[in-house]
Amino acid sequence: MAHPVTPHHQKPAMWSCPLNGTGGEDQLPCQHVQRALSALSLLYLLVGVPLGLGYNALLLLVNLHDPGGMTMPDVYFANMAAAGLVLGALAPAHLLGPGAAGWAVWDAGSEVHVTLLVLFNVAALVTLYSTALLALDCYIERALPRTYMSSVYNTRHVCGFVWGGALLTGFSSLLFYICGHVAARLAECSQVRHTEAADAIMLLSGYLVPVLAMLYALVLLTRIRKEDTPLDRDAGQPDPSAHRLLVATVCVQFGLWTPHYLTLLGRTVLAARGRPADGHHLGALLLAKDLSRFLAFASSAVVPLLYRHMDRNFPGKLRRLMKKLQRGPQSCSLDEAGAQPAMA
Repeated sequence: MAHPVTPHHQKPAMWSCPLNGTGGEDQLPCQHVQRALSALSLLYLLVGVPLGLGYNALLLLVNLHDPGGMTMPDVYFANMAAAGLVLGALAPAHLLGPGAAGWAVWDAGSEVHVTLLVLFNVAALVTLYSTALLALDCYIERALPRTYMSSVYNTRHVCGFVWGGALLTGFSSLLFYICGHVAARLAECSQVRHTEAADAIMLLSGYLVPVLAMLYALVLLTRIRKEDTPLDRDAGQPDPSAHRLLVATVCVQFGLWTPHYLTLLGRTVLAARGRPADGHHLGALLLAKDLSRFLAFASSAVVPLLYRHMDRNFPGKLRRLMKKLQRGPQSCSLDEAGAQPAMA
């Protein structure tokens, strides 16, 4: 996710609205959008980021304190919560650009910016692939309820592979970013110095593949819900709330991440044609990039809220966790005292 390079390699402000060289009324709509996006960004940083961090941490605690009670969807939502914590931690650094408050901590080619960019890409990959695999496993569980192919044990290993694959993909993108930073000093980087190649990798592996998998799984689930097989009657009817949660999660992730990857596509196409954006086109591209990045970060707060309100098992898990925290060390001492007579 490399952002457009501005003249003289200067990083634009938080919500950039570059001038096309002519002032006047032509810039008023752009300035109004800039102010609105800046206010929305600050509101999200003050409310959305703490809310997202809190609910993601709560989702992880509620599920991890009782691993035996986790289901296959719980594992995927816990995986998305871990990625959401990463996105929430990165949101202030990404949304508060150097020009927002007058402090320039990094520029477009610094090591800090590249590191934040790679971490964002890794979290994005984990989020979308976890959603896609959740949809596919829900279909497998619905179509083959007695095969245990989508068991909790298998899902935990799958989530580990998701993080490993995201790190490998992020590392390949990192090479392009590094070569773009040191291309003037290393001749080996002369062919791969364009960050558009990293954008193309993220667009293909980070968006097209998981989105196609999501849509395919939803189509299969829609078809199988219309059929009534002997296996369905033996296994019982699926939980409607789980299906609603799945559909809502897929729609939210698809809707909030698509603008981000569309801006990557636009930048990649312009670079491939050799037509750098300027003037109004550059302003529109930068505004679209800023808005799409904001929507992508917002997904880390929306998904745990969906899980909190739509998962029917979450309230019971939360009550058990609160009781365990309230009892604290007393429960441990009572359990040890009760175990001694039994051993005698």
